Amino acid sequence: MRPFLPLLAVLTLAATTSQAACFADYKAKRDNPLKLHYGVVELPDTACVSRASAADAIARRIAPDGWQLLTVMQIFDRSGLDQRKASAGAYFLRY
Repeated sequence: MRPFLPLLAVLTLAATTSQAACFADYKAKRDNPLKLHYGVVELPDTACVSRASAADAIARRIAPDGWQLLTVMQIFDRSGLDQRKASAGAYFLRY
């Protein structure tokens, strides 16, 4: 059992670090009357690989509330959250 402990520790660490948080900021609209919003959303790892995959994930989340995704601005890690919080207001991590 002892020879497997270092391997188990490495695998556990690898699994933990590969699940780093991923976020995106985006712009969306709603018609009649026209409303716009800027938001920040946390994404699953599978949606962090490209703007297109992020756009799919975001569009699905905001659609039930009548929002249409206009653009994904950036995909970023946790270090980019603080600088976007005030701008996103009520839409900071809402979806």
